[in-house]
Amino acid sequence: MPLVLYGHPFSSYTQKALIALYENATPFEFRCIGPDTPEHVAEWLKRWPLAKFPLLVDGDRTVAETSIIIEHLQLAHPGPVRLLPADPVAALEVRFLDRFFDIHVMDAMQVAVDSALGRVPVKSEEGLKLTGERLDRAYAWLEGHLAGKTWAAGAEFTLADCAAAPSLFYADWTHRIPETCPALHAYRARLLARPSFARAVEEARPFRPLFPLGAPDRD
Repeated sequence: MPLVLYGHPFSSYTQKALIALYENATPFEFRCIGPDTPEHVAEWLKRWPLAKFPLLVDGDRTVAETSIIIEHLQLAHPGPVRLLPADPVAALEVRFLDRFFDIHVMDAMQVAVDSALGRVPVKSEEGLKLTGERLDRAYAWLEGHLAGKTWAAGAEFTLADCAAAPSLFYADWTHRIPETCPALHAYRARLLARPSFARAVEEARPFRPLFPLGAPDRD
């Protein structure tokens, strides 16, 4: 039975999993979650009633949470690109950076999105302000961290970069990376040029009108 990934192309966390799959050319079937595919929605909710995606199905095993999905892929379906280092200390650094991008970049961006959609009891303007404050702190830390590095954890593309790509992609749409962060700007550009993420971006392009804050005419 082939791997099956439930998700949506415009979803940041779905893109994070897709990057890992594309990096190693891992065969899988993508099942899009949306109003046009009620059969996929029903299967997905039956397997994961918490209604979060992406969700990976590998034979009789269901794997939730994107970081865990990527680690599962490395263990069960390894490829030429090792996304988590074999050295446990280096792996710990990669895991920390993965969490940094998910919590301090993507979650910060989500405050503005959720306020614009009315999902939280915060006005849209206040949501944008809170997002900007959190992202400015994250951007400043990343600017120092990325000095002299090609990828988030050093010379090799890892799980941390799978997290960074969609996080910084949407964060910059929401609150621009300032010109005082040239290393971060350059890193985001390298991520956009990476074939695995470039493919995910193109697959999501038709859905840009869904971005509640208005998708910029770039990237």
